Amino acid sequence: MKEIVLDTETTGISVKEGHRIVEIGCIELDNLIPTKNKFHCYLNPERKVSEKAFEVHGYSDSFLSDKMKFGEVADDFLKFIKNKRLIIHNAEFDLSHLNNELKILGKENIDNEIVDTLSLARNKFPGSQISLDALCKRYRIDNSKRVQHTALIDCDLLAKVYINLIDQKEPTLDFKNKEEEVSKLNTGKVIYSTKVIKPSSEELKNHQIYLKTSLKKNFY
Repeated sequence: MKEIVLDTETTGISVKEGHRIVEIGCIELDNLIPTKNKFHCYLNPERKVSEKAFEVHGYSDSFLSDKMKFGEVADDFLKFIKNKRLIIHNAEFDLSHLNNELKILGKENIDNEIVDTLSLARNKFPGSQISLDALCKRYRIDNSKRVQHTALIDCDLLAKVYINLIDQKEPTLDFKNKEEEVSKLNTGKVIYSTKVIKPSSEELKNHQIYLKTSLKKNFY
């Protein structure tokens, strides 16, 4: 099944305040494997970028001034996402902006099937931080390139987070045969030994003495 991981950057938070999209990034997944198919564009929003938005993505008015307008890329964008499930982190935000841009052009709202990874993470980790950065940290995904928010980098990270969220991936433990000692590989994986070592009679005697003396002293 083909899916599209999607992210946008904007001039500000709310479409009610007239904010517009300045960047769209999309990465295609085919059965959860990223393909080489991507959609990416910077957009001239035809308005100024708010200070807070500039702090987030770093796209200045001068940088965006010569970029295409949404109307020039709309058809290509809609063709790219057609009949594909969309994977979005905080889908309400991105969809509100995308649908606003389509409304300005007199086009219909996006009606694709949507998976909101923010909702997935909220259900899976109630009470925990579920920002993209927090989820990258939880799943040990390298987000060091995310100095600022950019649509394609965010899509790449979100694709990895999404795969972990739905597969319920956890750090892998490798169990070898019973006689193997505990050791660490160069890869950082830990091999756990299941070998049972029985204590000697002398060790049992010393353990009993410990329970009667040191343990009581330490806990009371």
